[in-house]
Amino acid sequence: MRSFWGLMWAYWFSEKWQEAWGLAAVIVVLTGLSAIASVWFAEASGELVSAIAFLHHPQNPTTLSSILTIAGTLAAIMVLKSIAFTAVRHFFSTTLHRKWRAWLDRRFNDALLDCNHTHLHLQRGVAEAIPTSVGVPDNIDQRVQESIKGMTGGAIGLAMGVAGVTLSLYFVGGRIIETSTEVSGLEFLGSYGSAFLTLVAVAAYVPFNTYIAAKLGAIQQRLDVRMQWAEGSYRRELTTLLHRSFHVAASQAEGVQKRIHRRRYRDIDQTWSNLNILTACYMGFELVHNFFGQRIVAYAPGLLPYVDGKVTLQGYVTGAELANAIINDCSWFIHVMPDIARLRANARRITDLANAIEDVQRPRPFYARTGRAELNRVWQDPEFGVTIRRLELMHPGHDLPFLTTGYLHISPGEWALLVGRSGSGKSSLLKAINGLWPHGRGTVALPGNVRTLFAAQDVKLPPISLKELICLPEPGDAFTDREALAALSMAGLAEFVGDLAAEGRGAQSWDQLLSGGQKQKLVLARILLQRPGLIFLDEPTGALDVEATVAFHQAIKDVCPGATVVSIMHDAVPPKSAKGENFYDSVLAIADGRVTKRSLPKLASGPVGPARVRRHPEPTGPGSR
Repeated sequence: MRSFWGLMWAYWFSEKWQEAWGLAAVIVVLTGLSAIASVWFAEASGELVSAIAFLHHPQNPTTLSSILTIAGTLAAIMVLKSIAFTAVRHFFSTTLHRKWRAWLDRRFNDALLDCNHTHLHLQRGVAEAIPTSVGVPDNIDQRVQESIKGMTGGAIGLAMGVAGVTLSLYFVGGRIIETSTEVSGLEFLGSYGSAFLTLVAVAAYVPFNTYIAAKLGAIQQRLDVRMQWAEGSYRRELTTLLHRSFHVAASQAEGVQKRIHRRRYRDIDQTWSNLNILTACYMGFELVHNFFGQRIVAYAPGLLPYVDGKVTLQGYVTGAELANAIINDCSWFIHVMPDIARLRANARRITDLANAIEDVQRPRPFYARTGRAELNRVWQDPEFGVTIRRLELMHPGHDLPFLTTGYLHISPGEWALLVGRSGSGKSSLLKAINGLWPHGRGTVALPGNVRTLFAAQDVKLPPISLKELICLPEPGDAFTDREALAALSMAGLAEFVGDLAAEGRGAQSWDQLLSGGQKQKLVLARILLQRPGLIFLDEPTGALDVEATVAFHQAIKDVCPGATVVSIMHDAVPPKSAKGENFYDSVLAIADGRVTKRSLPKLASGPVGPARVRRHPEPTGPGSR
């Protein structure tokens, strides 16, 4: 799907090809029946006008009942065409639109959410301005939703228009040729004279106006692309505001945010103004085109044989209505040129996204454009634990590492505490070990066939049920309700055991409802439920007090006794159990851009966090108050 036609044809040759072609066949049949109904309508119109004209004829008058019969037939044809053909065709075309869009949406979501974390690479490419072969796509949400919807709808409409023109030329054009007569001055054409005049008029009038419409459509395409970019940019800024509302309020930065919004909306307003001018011009052009086509071009060719008396009034009106039908069908491109322009704009945005996705699905060459991307992750026998060999982490565009490790080894079942100053690279090291840091070189060897859990510092919860949250990344039915309830209770979230199947309370999701400490306890519940053999924790207890911190570590120690744990904490001294025993066996300390490992007993001991004041017992002896 890296080209326009590849994108257009992918669905039709996919596993859903029977669905696609079946719906398309029904639409084509209904379009053909609609074209035949246009022939019936033209003939009935001619017959009705002729009957009205001969109502008072002295020799062969038309009766009122015959006029009403013809009028009823005309109305029945119109109802049949409008409801049985056009409306039913609309239902099938919108069904095809819905199916096609759903298939494309699923394909793009599968590509974005693959095992290579493509969605992360795309977003990082936007943040770090990493070039792709087509440029980093902006507003991915708008492309996947609105652009896919607009493109598929426009493509179906365009295909229906092509089918309508083709079938109209076949049925309506065939009827024009059948009813053709001689024309004075064109005797060499014989009985095809009037048909020749009609088709020449259509061929001269419609293509010329279609050319004008195409030029206007090209301008609209550029404006539509600009409008989509401006709308997406403004929407992204609004979405970002929702995630940083507290910080905006705390710093009283509403004035700054207002100016940002005004600047973003200014692009929308200017582009919208240009679109309005173009739309008004196009509307005037289309109305003039319709008038001349329906009232002059359609009726002019048959006027000569009618004046010469070679056709009756009924034949003249029938021919004019047939010409009007073919002009209207062939002018379909003019009527939908704005939609075609939007189709091209949407298709361009989707193909750019498809190219970018396929580009970043090869992360190493993608990141190599802005720096070294030579980090390797391999798997080894679990009895060897975790091995890190000469790891060097770098920032984009830099060749010098900001963090180096040398050779590090973490044995199975070992608890290692990663400490260092803020900004020293602790989180980056955990990301690199888990394959989420792109720039650098070196090798990380992880134990194979061992369940791994990485809890990032900022806990963001998707809008799913509480049970699904603690079962992640496994599905909710991977564990029983009893197991999930036990994990919640052990993690200190017993108050939520009755909400296991709920996605929140009231209008609030769990991400909005739970505090920072409760989210960290939810991570603990996930660990207690899944019992991973390798656990990476980035500030796992930053929102918990001392007692909760001890309980957090003790629960993991009790339920996952053989697990290997690597954890980041800002405290200089790690927590101890209620019996005064160390939870951690070693410390990975970052200083001056280098990681060194030391056993824990070499560190001074002391309390973790602020000192707690113990209240002395009240005196009870003599002299006490």
